[in-house]
Amino acid sequence: MGILLTEEAGAAGQMGISMVLYFALIIGVFYFIMIRPQKKEQKKKATMLSALEVGDCVLTSSGFYGIVIDITDDTVIVEFGNNKNCRIPMQKSAIAQVEKADAE
Repeated sequence: MGILLTEEAGAAGQMGISMVLYFALIIGVFYFIMIRPQKKEQKKKATMLSALEVGDCVLTSSGFYGIVIDITDDTVIVEFGNNKNCRIPMQKSAIAQVEKADAE
C-alpha cells in the first residue's frame, strides 16, 4: 500500500512541474511575438522624434504633409501647404514619419 502512495505522489509532482514548464513556454512565446516587437517599434519612434529638426518634412498621423517650423519639448509647429499662414502647433507624438531636409 505504501508503494502505491509514493508512486502517485511522484506522478502528481511530475505533472505539476510539466504544467509550470508549459506556462513558462507560453509566456516566453508571447514575449517574443508580441511584447518585444512593440518595444522595438516604440524605441524606433522615440529615436526618430529625438532627431527631429527644423526644416524637416513630416507626415502626421492624420495624413498631412508639412514642414517643421519650431520645436519645443513636446510640441512642434508645422507649416502646411503653400500658404505661409497655415502654421499649426501639434504634439510630437502625432508625427508618423520624418524626411530629412538633407535628403532632397
